Amino acid sequence: MSKVNVAILGATGAVGKELLALLAERRFPLKELKLLASPRSAGNKIVFNNQQITVEAVSDRSFENIDLVLASAGGATSRTWAKKAVASGAVVIDNSSAFRMDDNVPLIVPEINPEAAAAHQGIIANPNCTTILMGVAIYPLHQVQPIKRVVVATYQSASGAGARAMEEAQTQARDILDGKPPQAEVLPYPIAFNLFPHNSPLNDDGYCEEEIKMVNETRKIFNAPELRVTATCVRVPILRAHSEAINLEFEQPFAVAKAREIIAAAPGVKLVEDWQSNYFPMPMDATGQDPVLVGRIRQDISHNCGLELWLCGDQIRKGAALNAIQIAELLLDKNLLTPPSSAVSV
Repeated sequence: MSKVNVAILGATGAVGKELLALLAERRFPLKELKLLASPRSAGNKIVFNNQQITVEAVSDRSFENIDLVLASAGGATSRTWAKKAVASGAVVIDNSSAFRMDDNVPLIVPEINPEAAAAHQGIIANPNCTTILMGVAIYPLHQVQPIKRVVVATYQSASGAGARAMEEAQTQARDILDGKPPQAEVLPYPIAFNLFPHNSPLNDDGYCEEEIKMVNETRKIFNAPELRVTATCVRVPILRAHSEAINLEFEQPFAVAKAREIIAAAPGVKLVEDWQSNYFPMPMDATGQDPVLVGRIRQDISHNCGLELWLCGDQIRKGAALNAIQIAELLLDKNLLTPPSSAVSV
């Protein structure tokens, strides 16, 4: 596999740091690595593979001679810089929501729709973290028997709001235990010893942006525009790793034993079930792990064509950085890293 020049846009954030760790861990074929961030982070030093790299402020010249950009700096930043990177000859894997629902941009989970990468025009979107975790867990079942309806409730850790939110959760916990009132700055309400519906903007139907992402993105990734999906997303006092309770409805009954067998053999998933001990996936176990932990698979007693399952997955890892690295590896493996001439039309 030939070596490539890579730039990480948003290198100092939680996902950016995880991208760096995974590039080293997975021995990604790097020729040159450039670290980019906002002007306020420029000049910071980051050690990678025993080499100290200085973070640079992103600029119009940042993408010269770059083959691949791993972007994790927010939607506004991606909208500003992604097309400029493509115009410079790079392929961009973007972790923000900026391009996910663009018809010209593939939205990819490698375990589900790797073939979509061949249609890229220079930009590939990384899905929302909750969508990735759910998709990896339920798509193997969907392949055997198409899912009619998905009802999901998410339990989303502080890590979903970034490194500062994780720090704030720890500070709030200490303050509460010391008898002090917790202060909320990153999230709108205290998260320590508390939970609240996801704080993204609400639409006229009462669904928040995070919930609608799960609906629309799942349909696009599964190539199932008629799939019925509804979601309730909740912020919970967990530092890292998201959890989801999922109810699936099929056209016909789906044997629980068969579902366990399928999930146990699925890529990117680990079956965790100890019914005797009542031990199932937990965020503590999922933290730092690549697979999505799935368990407590059972018959829906209210519907003979329904299944219930529970999952936990590391939001920063498989829910963001790892999925992006896997897309990059897919591009290299399939010789798809060169953007087509029409790329800038995205």
